[in-house]
Amino acid sequence: MSEYDLNFSSASSKEAGAYKIIELTPDLTALIENATKNGEDLRFSIKGQPNEDAVLCTPDTTFVMRSVVLSNTLVVVTPVPDECTTAFADDTVVIRDQLHDVIELVPAVPKLHKLFSLIRNRQYDEGREDEPDDNENTLRLTYKEAKEQIQASDAELDRGLRERRILIINNELRPIAHSFLNRLLELELNLLVSLSMKHTSVSVEDLCSTLSDDHDVPRTVSTQVMSWFGVITEGRWKMDVEGVVKEVGLGILRNHRQDPIERNELLSKWKSQVGDTFADSVSLSLLAGNYIESELFGNDVTTLKYFPALDLPVDPAARFSDLFLTRAKWKGEEISPFLSDIAINSKERDKLLLKYCRTVTEPGGVRYTARAQYNG
Repeated sequence: MSEYDLNFSSASSKEAGAYKIIELTPDLTALIENATKNGEDLRFSIKGQPNEDAVLCTPDTTFVMRSVVLSNTLVVVTPVPDECTTAFADDTVVIRDQLHDVIELVPAVPKLHKLFSLIRNRQYDEGREDEPDDNENTLRLTYKEAKEQIQASDAELDRGLRERRILIINNELRPIAHSFLNRLLELELNLLVSLSMKHTSVSVEDLCSTLSDDHDVPRTVSTQVMSWFGVITEGRWKMDVEGVVKEVGLGILRNHRQDPIERNELLSKWKSQVGDTFADSVSLSLLAGNYIESELFGNDVTTLKYFPALDLPVDPAARFSDLFLTRAKWKGEEISPFLSDIAINSKERDKLLLKYCRTVTEPGGVRYTARAQYNG
């Protein structure tokens, strides 16, 4: 076994705190080993403003970085720096730093909630797409800036832009107006019928040309919307039927944030708007996490009110507080969709339910109710 002389670096006091050790998860370890083995370029990024907890992002996953105190001190040793070789023997290593903690990586939900606050005044709407902004202080957010500021991996950010219906126009992020989006989807559905196009293989050029020539919809907009609701391959669009049908249903439901709509009335309007071809795909399950349901006393009429999970606080304690202020008791299948964007998986969701709820067994089954207090 080789032996080395161990010495403190002459710069150890200046270097104190300069080193950190990150404990890798098994998945990250395998990712690094495979990239090294295959000679692939693998990059991680650490994101976070001074008032935010730091996160580490891989190409497709976000991890919260947490400091964990060690019971024993670790020392960081290196070969003698080149500038100090004359002061030490050849078989010497130097102590560069002492560590009392390690950084633990915990998989986390991407922090996409900042997106809307940064671009809420840059909505893209029909007839007002290129109007000058009256407020010179209106913030504009580019895609590059979003990648730097939003605590999410690149893949999660791209998915978040699609799910939140945010366009990239001239490299600027602009949320599309819901009314415009729903009109555009209805136009596309009608054109599929009038032009005898199969929804499984639509000519992108033909559809974009018709939307541009007859309805003044820019190609960059129609193409991005198609990519949100399907897959474009070699100039052909395969439409995601459930995705389009869901968005049309949300368009109807959004008009009933205050005044509920009867369930049967919603379903009837919904089927009428998507047309006979896609009427069989209409299902309330597609709208889970976007409404609350109630029954009118004295009859069997069920009403629905628009209540989207995206509008709720991202802090778990605040979210559960809002949920139980809205309704005192929830079934498991009712409350779960409202937790999907703050829980990384079903296991984490169950932990949140255990922490913030208590269960009550009633004749109709188990219900979740609020605990007496909410602690962060």
